[in-house]
Amino acid sequence: MRQLSYIIRVLTVAPLMALAMLLMLYFRDPAFFGSSLNFALAIVFLVLFPLLAYPLQRFSPKYKDKGREGQRALAFVFAVTGYVLGCASALILPTPTNVLIIYVSYLLSGIIAIALNRLLHFKASGHACGIVGPFLLLVYFGSAAGFIGFLVLAAAWAASIYMKRHTHAQLAAGGLIPFAALALVAAVLAALG
Repeated sequence: MRQLSYIIRVLTVAPLMALAMLLMLYFRDPAFFGSSLNFALAIVFLVLFPLLAYPLQRFSPKYKDKGREGQRALAFVFAVTGYVLGCASALILPTPTNVLIIYVSYLLSGIIAIALNRLLHFKASGHACGIVGPFLLLVYFGSAAGFIGFLVLAAAWAASIYMKRHTHAQLAAGGLIPFAALALVAAVLAALG
């Protein structure tokens, strides 16, 4: 059971869930991204940037001796950097609003997670957040494939509890973060017009 739980957690890391979302959106409608460049940049900023932390940890004086916790912390830094760069690219390049919605939702999720962690000293599960966010966005954009997220989240939730990586409260909080982020984005869009 431990091996299966480990495999489930590896396969459901946030960058792989982002990749699944981007591919589903692209194959459903390549015009969703406006251009191949926007699609490629989304993969760079949402998938490759967060994954960079794993091979680069050993070169970081601040994180190299901190084991798995250091790896997670560095991955979070790279992820948020990717989200910021994604937002910047969407504002600079001709990019459809839907792509900007994705980047801003990811960035707001990161900000909310930081606020919970730093201000309230509560460690919401980044793993749950990284699963719910992409599938919630799929549903938001009208893709029924997003409902697969319930099954993926259930498997990852069970694996996380079994391996004692998170508590139920941490997983629940992490899963709610993308709802709050997307609600904020939708409210701003509604206010603008």
